[in-house]
Amino acid sequence: MGNEVFKSRGLLVSLEGIDGCGKSTQVELLHSRLEQSRIIYLSVREPGGTAVGEGIRQTLLQTSYALSAETELLLYMAARSELCRQVIIPTLLQGRMVLCDRFTDSTLAYQGYGGGVDLLWIDQLNRKVTGGRLPDLTFLLDLPVEKAAARRGNNPDRMEKKDLRFHSRVREGYLDIARRNPERVVVLDADVTEEELCSELWRTLVPHLVGLAEMRKGHEF
Repeated sequence: MGNEVFKSRGLLVSLEGIDGCGKSTQVELLHSRLEQSRIIYLSVREPGGTAVGEGIRQTLLQTSYALSAETELLLYMAARSELCRQVIIPTLLQGRMVLCDRFTDSTLAYQGYGGGVDLLWIDQLNRKVTGGRLPDLTFLLDLPVEKAAARRGNNPDRMEKKDLRFHSRVREGYLDIARRNPERVVVLDADVTEEELCSELWRTLVPHLVGLAEMRKGHEF
């Protein structure tokens, strides 16, 4: 199957944002909405989603030793490569929806804008491991770093423990990615209630769901 055909199949949706923005909660709320609407979908997280990816996740998020930004980058790419080849690409080729809790933009924001790794190198690696498949729609949940820090739990992982200057660079990186990709990235104010944010997410997502092969005929959102 040609690459252009692959790019046109299925629906790839990602949720992005700094740690503490409420992204994981919104993923769970979207699960309920999708199931109520009888949409057949697959939900994955990064890093993770495969046996190798989950092992890499444990390495990346532990707090007992330091990793350079370049090492982080290569580990994330290894996990993404496995996830794309084993899970995401086969699902999209079936014409289904994949909902990603983080994807390619996270690496640009965290290891690139936050960690100082060359953005062009990251972009090249992203294209290689994903087969050039970008999300069809990306929700960026935007929240000031101080408010995000206050929302994070009492047992932060290695990425969450980085200082506010790092998270500020990541946030600005995300906003720059959104400015450069206005046709794909939807920026939403995450400083609202969970229900308000989910309603806005759903309102934006619904038009993208209509063409999915798994939609039940005659079903109304």
